[in-house]
Amino acid sequence: MTTPKAPIKFFSGSATRYLSEKIVNEYGDKLGKSSILKFSDGEFQPSLDESVRGKNVFIIQSTFPPTDNLMELLLMIDAAKRASAYKVIAVIPYFGFARQDRKDKPRVSIGAKLVADLLAAAGVDRIMTMDLHADQIQGFFNIPVDHLYASSVFVPYIKSLNLDNLIMAAPDMGGSKRANAYSHFLHTDMAICYKSRKKANEVSEIRIIGEVKGKNVIILDDMIDTAGTITKTAEMMMNEGALSVRALATHPVLSGPAYERLNASPLKEIIVTDTIPVKTEESDKIKVLSIAPLFAEVIDKVYNFMSISNTFIV
Repeated sequence: MTTPKAPIKFFSGSATRYLSEKIVNEYGDKLGKSSILKFSDGEFQPSLDESVRGKNVFIIQSTFPPTDNLMELLLMIDAAKRASAYKVIAVIPYFGFARQDRKDKPRVSIGAKLVADLLAAAGVDRIMTMDLHADQIQGFFNIPVDHLYASSVFVPYIKSLNLDNLIMAAPDMGGSKRANAYSHFLHTDMAICYKSRKKANEVSEIRIIGEVKGKNVIILDDMIDTAGTITKTAEMMMNEGALSVRALATHPVLSGPAYERLNASPLKEIIVTDTIPVKTEESDKIKVLSIAPLFAEVIDKVYNFMSISNTFIV
């Protein structure tokens, strides 16, 4: 006798409802009912307002600031486990604290590992995320991690631009692997930027390795935070004779002076995804591509025990 498969149920954290609705619509389902009780001192208590007993529960929430978003996800996972969910899968399009993947100086935490431990302690059975700042974060978990890549939506868009003399560029040495993968797939040249920092979020010097003169440049990165690196790199490349410079990044953190810097920069276009909500009214240079269809496809394949390898373009 074949055991019936546990049904599926979707819930969304409050910060990512705009994306959760798109993912669930693409999947052909609807979000489960949930609510948050807020206390006057700032404490809050999420509640799943539908039965999840014996079900595969997918909770969708990016963990961008404030840290309330991470705490809300942890509480929702705990609520689902205590309500006898069969499996709890955390869909985290943007995995916060991922830049803290190692000790880069004495007496600092490894925040990404701590977040992984917190998720495990809450009882999550599987993680689904996109373009981690460092691939090794997958190893911080002792549960399956589906690490997706935004190349599935970026590559078709790059091709649609029909740019001649295209060159892919990495904004730093850490991004060279990503730029190399894109350049091989698209059969283009590659440039690498060497940067040094005086302190976090402040770049002191950038040098370009590679020829960008007469080229249409696309700078690749996993995120844009204050936009200091991207805009300085774009200025230098234009000064060295580039025909145009575009930036392509999965996670539009865009904090502090980011929008002002992007608007004042020579960047022709900034292509991002919707893992984090973007204030598109702040800049007409920003193009947002949705990763909802990709996540819906992968959720369906994971639920039906199918391989997700063919979703990886680069």
